[in-house]
Order: sequence, then C-alpha cells, then structure tokens
Amino acid sequence: MRKWKQAFKDFKVYLISLPVFVCVVALFVSGIMSFSKNAGARGAETLRDAIRRASVQCYAIEGRYPPSVEYLEENYGIQIDRNRYNVFYSGFASNFMPDITVNLRE
Repeated sequence: MRKWKQAFKDFKVYLISLPVFVCVVALFVSGIMSFSKNAGARGAETLRDAIRRASVQCYAIEGRYPPSVEYLEENYGIQIDRNRYNVFYSGFASNFMPDITVNLRE
C-alpha cells in the first residue's frame, strides 16, 4: 500500500511538472521568433541605408544616380540577400534621389 501512495505522489509531481515544462519551452520559442523578426527588420533597415549611401556615392562620383540596384551591386559592392529581402528601387530621373524600399520577405 505504501508503494502505491509513493507512486501516486510521484505521478502528481510529474503531472505538475509537464505543463510547467511546456510553458517554459513555449516562452523560449516565442522569444527566439520575436528576436528573429526584430533582427530581420533591422537588417532591412540597414540594407536600405547602405543602398541609399551607395546611391549618393554614385551621384558624387558619376554625377547621376544609379539606374538600378543591379548597377550598385556590380559597381559599388552592395550585396542583397534576395531570399530574405525584396528591394524596390524607383528612380524618376538621373538627377533625383530614387525611392528605395526594402521589405523583409515573409
């Protein structure tokens, strides 16, 4: 009879520990996903700033803004991870700063 009581107590401890463990794992995964999303958004902002700086540098050197992002990649060392980011580059004319938008791919 004593063994059964001890076994029941052990079972109650395991039964209480399991939901606590699941909650801890869920919080950990949630934190990692939040960190990853923030890092991706920060990367998009950094990439946009790099493209903008390279465009201004191109204007200072060549007297015109670059016609495309591909031109910046070939001539000014910009590297874009196209699997992570969508880059929209729209230039009105060669003497106007282009609109640059970088979005994180979902």
